[in-house]
Amino acid sequence: MPADRNDVISNHAVVSHEQWLAARKALLAREKEFTRQREDLARQRRELPWEKVEKRYEFDGPDGTESLADLFGGKSQLVVYHFMFNPEATAGCPHCSFWADHYDGMPQHLTQRDVSLVVVSRAPLSRIGPFKQR
Repeated sequence: MPADRNDVISNHAVVSHEQWLAARKALLAREKEFTRQREDLARQRRELPWEKVEKRYEFDGPDGTESLADLFGGKSQLVVYHFMFNPEATAGCPHCSFWADHYDGMPQHLTQRDVSLVVVSRAPLSRIGPFKQR
C-alpha cells in the first residue's frame, strides 16, 4: 500500500546546504553517466540494419484503406506513434492523449526533415472519432 503523502513529506530528510550539495553532485555524476549510456544506446539503435518489408500492410484511415508505403506521403522517412487505445475502451491513454493535443506544432519541423508522422491505434475508427472530438 502506498505511503500517505503527508507521511512521505514529514519523513523526508532535511539537511544542510553542504550536505545537499554533496548529494546533488553525487547524483549529477550518476545522471551524466546515464546520459552517456543512453546516447550510446541510441547510437547503436540508429546503426541497426534496416529490414526489408515484404509483407503488405494495410491500415484503415479516415480516407479509406492505405498501405504502409502510402503512409510515407512522399517523404523518405516515417515516424509511427502508437496511440494506446484499447479497442473495447471509450477513451484512449491519458499520456497519449496529452501528446495528441500537441501534434499541431510538429508539421513544419517534420516537413523540413522529410518526415511524415502517422498515429496508429488498435481501436476502430468508430471509437477514435468520438474520442477525438471530445
